[in-house]
Amino acid sequence: MDYKETLLMPKTDFPMRGNLPNKEPIRREKWEETNLYEKSVERTKERPTFILHDGPPYANGDIHIGHALNKILKDFITRYKSMTGFHAPYVPGWDTHGLPIETALTKNKKVKRKELSIAEFRQMCAEYAMTQLDSQRSQFKELGVRADWDNPYITLTKDYEAAQIKVFGEMAKKGYIYKGLKPVYWSPSSESALAEAEIEYYDKRSASIYVAFDVVDGKGVLDAGDKIVIWTTTPWTIPANLGISVHPEINYVLVKVNNDKLVVAEALLESLTTELEWENPEVVKTFKGNDMERVTAKHPLYERESLVMLGEHVTTDAGTGCVHTAPGHGEDDFYVSKEYGIEAFCPVDHKGVFTSEAPGFEGMFYDDANKAITEQLEAAGSLLKLSFITHSYPHDWRTKKPTIFRATAQWFASIKDFRQNILEEIKQVNWYPSWGETRLYNMVRDREDWCISRQRAWGVPIPVFYGEDGTPIITDETIEHVANLFAEHGSNVWFEREAKDLLPEGFTSEHSPNGEFTKESDIMDVWFDSGSSHAGVLLNREDHTRPADVYLEGSDQYRGWFNSSISTAVAVTGKAPYKNVISHGFVLDGNGRKMSKSLGNVIVPSKVLKQLGADILRLWVASVDYQADVRISDDILKQTSEAYRKIRNTFRFMLANLADFNPETDRVPEAKMEEVDRYMLHRLQKLVNDVRESYDKFEYSPIFHRIHNFCSDDLSSFYLDFAKDVLYIEAADNHRRRSIQTGFYEILTTLVQLVTPIIPHTADEVWEYIPGVQAESPQLTDIPEPRVIEGFEGLEEKWNHFMVVRDDVLKALEEARNEKVIGKSLEAKITIVPKDDGTRDVLNSINDVHQLLIVSEVVVTNQSDATRAYRHVDVVVEKHSGEKCERCWVASDTVGEHTTHTTLCSRCAEVVEEHY
Repeated sequence: MDYKETLLMPKTDFPMRGNLPNKEPIRREKWEETNLYEKSVERTKERPTFILHDGPPYANGDIHIGHALNKILKDFITRYKSMTGFHAPYVPGWDTHGLPIETALTKNKKVKRKELSIAEFRQMCAEYAMTQLDSQRSQFKELGVRADWDNPYITLTKDYEAAQIKVFGEMAKKGYIYKGLKPVYWSPSSESALAEAEIEYYDKRSASIYVAFDVVDGKGVLDAGDKIVIWTTTPWTIPANLGISVHPEINYVLVKVNNDKLVVAEALLESLTTELEWENPEVVKTFKGNDMERVTAKHPLYERESLVMLGEHVTTDAGTGCVHTAPGHGEDDFYVSKEYGIEAFCPVDHKGVFTSEAPGFEGMFYDDANKAITEQLEAAGSLLKLSFITHSYPHDWRTKKPTIFRATAQWFASIKDFRQNILEEIKQVNWYPSWGETRLYNMVRDREDWCISRQRAWGVPIPVFYGEDGTPIITDETIEHVANLFAEHGSNVWFEREAKDLLPEGFTSEHSPNGEFTKESDIMDVWFDSGSSHAGVLLNREDHTRPADVYLEGSDQYRGWFNSSISTAVAVTGKAPYKNVISHGFVLDGNGRKMSKSLGNVIVPSKVLKQLGADILRLWVASVDYQADVRISDDILKQTSEAYRKIRNTFRFMLANLADFNPETDRVPEAKMEEVDRYMLHRLQKLVNDVRESYDKFEYSPIFHRIHNFCSDDLSSFYLDFAKDVLYIEAADNHRRRSIQTGFYEILTTLVQLVTPIIPHTADEVWEYIPGVQAESPQLTDIPEPRVIEGFEGLEEKWNHFMVVRDDVLKALEEARNEKVIGKSLEAKITIVPKDDGTRDVLNSINDVHQLLIVSEVVVTNQSDATRAYRHVDVVVEKHSGEKCERCWVASDTVGEHTTHTTLCSRCAEVVEEHY
């Protein structure tokens, strides 16, 4: 007889290799064909709602690895919530307005912008945005992200734009919207104003100049001809200088250097002496900045005077303590000048070119003018020193080119009017990580009014009309009418019709006695677009509610979407639009460097999917501490793939040993299961508890490690390993065998449910092979809650102690192997001498200890010549004297006792005799 034929060896068609790049697309097609997302939503519709509100990615270009990290994290949350008692619909969104789309058309697509009307160009922008959206949608689907992909929210749709107009109108009604002339970030490369959220900082080399202004009227403190020294890194702003700011409480000194008398801050005298190479400067007098108020000095280039003003913004951190003040090119400059009745003066146009208001420099680009201005200052005898520094400087986040401050008439949202309300709401939100609260709080606390107007074509128009006298007109009636027009026709109607055709029929105003009106040509900041999504989505969809449970975006969104959302929401409703805010870090390469094409270190999601599959990328997301910056590389993905294989092979082993198991008929009641099987179910409950707690705290790295360790340590290195001697050897219906299979069945189904939010393709594949499961997908089930295992009360300490003793025995076996005492562990007979009564009781109370330790015989005794000493036991390892059973490979003294099956041990002979 061939005894191999009598073994119940594992059998399964579940493949060892995942072949994910080829099989995942087929599975996703099946999900779409069977409407799996819709079934999930329908299954949970009577449950409490959990809303993760999607921050809209910009609809331009292929997705990058940061997009993948973001969308996969969101998918973890919504999938988990739908499997743990919630109704969690997920509506993806897209941000579709803004300069990059205009640029893509004019530069990449070679669209001749000036040959088109604004309405025609905007239509092309909309069409382009939708093609980009479709492309990104396909790529997000390839990540395995489950969502209402057929019904996303899009910031260019009629209903969304109408909702945004109502947000603007409500803010205007409360007095939070105003138009004013003040310096704002201006991008000459974009020819538009920018918000703080659109600014990035890069190093820039700039001229550093010290300039002397001759005093005209010293107000009794200084003499005519004394000189006030300023320092600036923007020489091009000198033509716009209208004053010098000093701090009222700082001490200033008049110092004699050669034949000049110069004014600087006393605290900076020593450093300036070195910097300007002064020899033995003599302090003539000391006075407070307050004493210099309204002193006048001659502008070094023009026949006009500059006024000395008092400003709290002045410091002695750098420079001279006397601050060059150009109210048209600096925020502090603007406000301090305003207090002295000096209006903003800005001789630079929208392209960054000097106008005729800057004689001598007209037609020059501001940055190019630095040299010419410096040369004229030197010729005038006012330049004390020229050098160059490299410093952090604001750049346009789209064009990556430097910005300037430029005073223009813009529309603003007056943050200061409701700043305190925002700060109070920030405190009511849960922040992950916790430092997010401080970060946003400080940003809002220090934020100036929000410039919401842009001088572009592609965006939502600012719904303001102007009377014949230039007065802006914003009323409930006009806002409601424009919102209705946008809801019906879209915002392009603003550019297709004249102002009178956009106003309510019969509309009149005291500001237009002749009934003539004009309309605003600026559009809204795109952050106002996305920041209005709490109204455009959370209120506009039946399956959504405000506030959302979670906003989750990159850490750059503290100055972006998190910020604009809470600003508009608090302005309109008084409440934050979110209960929880989660931020993730940036994705770096394996060495912690920022990814760039020039370095050749860019990891592209599509490439990972083609080589490894989406579940590997998703498992990588689960493995990292995403709330900080994370790293990815081919080596890191290789390690992730190895962890995936361990989990997959664990599933495969359990599946293979459930081939003849019917959960309806073969399941052993929990109380009658073997103690070790109940112990493993108990261990499973601890895993379920820990994993669910981590999911609830939006922590995924602990989940990855716990599940991987459970598969490696609890299962592969222990439970699955010793179970072979029962599963393969005993008869099919043997109680011990069915008890283990019952344990396998629950462990397998539970593990699959636990990993479904993370690796759904694999989870679905495994599910198809599990016998007797009812649901068509684990995605349509609930993750079990941890429970008390029947009949295991009071036994945890015993089994935990046994596992400690087992570790000691495994060390003894390894040492004996190294010493060539034994080869495989089944060759061993071990004698264990417990060192305490507790250990002895544990060992004596467990059946078939030799099987759990995977040796052929275990003797527990009080005395021996044990040479291997450990914490709880002494151990003797020797080669078993019995013969090796041909069927089970256990060394046994009973081999040969059976008259027919002479090469088998008594156990195997009995099984074969009875069943074969």
